[in-house]
Amino acid sequence: MATSLRSTLFLVTMFCRLFEEYYCFAYNYNHFNSSSQRSRIATNWYYAGATWYGGPDGFGSDGGSCGYRDIVSRPPFSSMVTAVGPSLYQSGKECGACFLVKCTRHKFCSGKLVRVVITDSCPGCVSDSAHFDLSGTAFGAMALPGQAQNLRNAGVLQIKFARVPCNYLGKTIEFYVDQGSNPYYFAVLVQYEEGDGDLGYVELKDSSKKGWRAMQRSWGAVWKLDAGSKLQPPLSIRMISRHSGHALVAKNVIPNGWQPGATYRSLVNYL
Repeated sequence: MATSLRSTLFLVTMFCRLFEEYYCFAYNYNHFNSSSQRSRIATNWYYAGATWYGGPDGFGSDGGSCGYRDIVSRPPFSSMVTAVGPSLYQSGKECGACFLVKCTRHKFCSGKLVRVVITDSCPGCVSDSAHFDLSGTAFGAMALPGQAQNLRNAGVLQIKFARVPCNYLGKTIEFYVDQGSNPYYFAVLVQYEEGDGDLGYVELKDSSKKGWRAMQRSWGAVWKLDAGSKLQPPLSIRMISRHSGHALVAKNVIPNGWQPGATYRSLVNYL
């Protein structure tokens, strides 16, 4: 069965590269396990412009407008990140979303599928209906072996992109408490959401009997609550994914004695 699947993957990949079909299938072998469960992602391909910024082998900017700070250079992001133009960034609503990108129309393009995460915005990237301003690392990953710098020197490229689920291989969702938080005002950066990657709603509940309270998007991937009264930890956080509408609760994830600037790891994720 594994041999048959690999043969199918090879044939489909070659068909897509030769004929540049808009509707192709990308198989994620990270989802294959001993019980033979398999995941197949149907991807719709669209055209976009592509540039790069930051260092040639860098991660764009330190955290960018989504607020992810220096984790963009560390696993699981590993510098494979991108800023996007306004049509994709949507005022921060798409922070954390994952995409496959590939280039095929330049002599230094490999046609290889490269997975990136939205971590920043490019307000001036409006010349195309969609635009990716990739990190130097991600841009170079689209090149033929040994041709990364030549591809980076090529200027604006036309690439294809497709929205895909995020998969961080067992990593759970983490919450970075904003430095400005206090017992009456709580702001948190949500990171490493699998599946949709982005969130539509976030709610908070403390140990009082006030129930769930809606948080507001402060900026990027940061959500805030002006509590109006002193919050009573531990705090639970409920997240609703933006596109699929799936709800997930990180119960008591913010403990007694929580501190601004600290990161708290949950036991949950969407996949």
